[in-house]
Amino acid sequence: MSAPAPARSARPGQGDADATAGRLLRSAAKKSYDPDVDIDWEAPLVDQKIWVPEHRVSLYGTPLWDRLTPEQRVELGKHEACSVASVGLWFETLLMQRLLKDFYADDPTTPRAQWALTEVADECRHSQMFARLVERAGVEPYGPTPFVHQLGKLFSVVNWGPAAYASILVAEEVLDRLQREQADDERIQPLMRQVNRIHIMEEARHVAFARDEVTRGLAGLSRAELAYQRFMCAFTSFFVVRSLINPKVYAAVGIDPAEGRAAALANPHHREMIRFGGEKILAFLDEAGMIAGPGKALWKKSFLLET
Repeated sequence: MSAPAPARSARPGQGDADATAGRLLRSAAKKSYDPDVDIDWEAPLVDQKIWVPEHRVSLYGTPLWDRLTPEQRVELGKHEACSVASVGLWFETLLMQRLLKDFYADDPTTPRAQWALTEVADECRHSQMFARLVERAGVEPYGPTPFVHQLGKLFSVVNWGPAAYASILVAEEVLDRLQREQADDERIQPLMRQVNRIHIMEEARHVAFARDEVTRGLAGLSRAELAYQRFMCAFTSFFVVRSLINPKVYAAVGIDPAEGRAAALANPHHREMIRFGGEKILAFLDEAGMIAGPGKALWKKSFLLET
């Protein structure tokens, strides 16, 4: 009689990770979307609808905003919404790189590894969805500035473990909270609302996985490792949040990009929007012990944390 196969050795916390991943795999099997099927890309845009609530436009309440016509305000909101979508697309690409690196190092038969591939598949569809949204709106795919775009190439090199997944949470949860605010707002373009609904539904699973990875990953870190993880999370989150609105959007309504950027960064309404988007995830990261040390200054400069 042949000897039984040796049992696989599990990494610390692997069992909990597999339990979370297994639950998420079952959820994904029950309810996932295909934007090619679940969005009517040929439906006409509605002229009287807006793309983002006025109070969420970066220049709202500033003298520059007062100079804009109602039509220009809608146009600026459209360009900002598409800037956020294209930055989301960019960051999802970085997330997929991180997930594939983790899959490469994992046992491919585990639920955790299989969840990584499932999430990559979700993010591929989301990236295509955001790209088609921008194209349908007739707007340039702004993305981050060239410097940040190049800096992003280092994300999966210098970010791993808790810092990587905490940074992912900041990007996902800030966007998620703003989308939830807009999903049922009948003033918003129907196309934008449907994109928001699909993203909200599937990102909820991604957020659950990332939160679990952060909590487990922080356990047992040395003081030096924890300091590094804290700083890299703050560093990455700063650039993600500051990149949401590409300065080139302001040129669409005749405003100099540098002038528009300066006005937005000084605008209390814009700062409050960032704080609102990050309120829930900052509470989680603070409780987990990720917001401390030199990186705290970057959290404040990003407007995610009040000064």
